[in-house]
Amino acid sequence: MLKFALKLDGVASFTMGVLALLIRPEIGLPAAWLIGVGIFFVVYGAGVFTLGTRTAPDRRMVLLIIIGNAVWGVDSVLAAELKWFPFTDAGVALVLAQALAVFGFAILQSIGLRSAGSAIGRGTRRPSQTLA
Repeated sequence: MLKFALKLDGVASFTMGVLALLIRPEIGLPAAWLIGVGIFFVVYGAGVFTLGTRTAPDRRMVLLIIIGNAVWGVDSVLAAELKWFPFTDAGVALVLAQALAVFGFAILQSIGLRSAGSAIGRGTRRPSQTLA
């Protein structure tokens, strides 16, 4: 479940980044912000997807991603509701939909991280815990 959630987050983020860079939809963000966010999404998406391909993703990195997703989701809702930018109606809808998706990724990743921790506690050994 954890690896699936990381890969899903990676693909969705990467795709959003490419769309932001290539299409730059009129959502009310200044072009420079949209380009910056697009570059961030592409790099973040590739990194998270790569983490999801590892045999045993680093728990600290996953926790950092979960916290980052939660903060990003809250900031997205605040940006839309408090009108931090002159979003168009489509921009508000896109930002709120993206916040909902990010909260979903954080929840799936939390469940996956907890499940992975439970598996380790049931006797499954990490590669570094093998007997010499």
